[in-house]
Amino acid sequence: MNKKTLISFVVVIAVVIVGIFFLTRDTNKVVSTISSEETATFNGKNTSFTIEGSEVVLVQGVSEVSVVPDSASKTTTRYFGNEARGDLNGDGLEDVAFLVTQDTGGSGLFYYAVVALKTGAGYKTTNAFLVGDRIAPQSTEIYSDSKELHINFAERKVGEPMTTPPSVGAVLLLKVTLEGVLEGLME
Repeated sequence: MNKKTLISFVVVIAVVIVGIFFLTRDTNKVVSTISSEETATFNGKNTSFTIEGSEVVLVQGVSEVSVVPDSASKTTTRYFGNEARGDLNGDGLEDVAFLVTQDTGGSGLFYYAVVALKTGAGYKTTNAFLVGDRIAPQSTEIYSDSKELHINFAERKVGEPMTTPPSVGAVLLLKVTLEGVLEGLME
């Protein structure tokens, strides 16, 4: 019986070692797959673009720039999200649209839309396009067939003060030009 117990113990150890080998091998494959996918995806929290001609560089979703040198007043830009994915320039590649906010130190909180156009070499961002001041974003949608970006949000009724909460639904229609500029559509 001692011999049978020893053989059983050796078989169990062998099964455990083989199992660890296969689990470790599969895990390494998964990690390398995730790693290559991560380098191919767009991260809106770590990107750059322009707002009103000034470059903004987001690091971990935030950019803070002094209004004037050695000033306590700062312009803060933050990644807001509301990402949408689809083809906005007709090249068959999946582009990414997202929103950012900008606080210039006054009472306003300005929302902007930005698009990251996928290219063979990575992503290239457009300019930021103003959606509104102190609005309530709802959804961001890309319609690849018409190459349109729709920003759905709530705003105030005409004549209401900025202190009134947004309550009226609105849609901003945007398009990317052949030059890679994000601009509004009239409708």
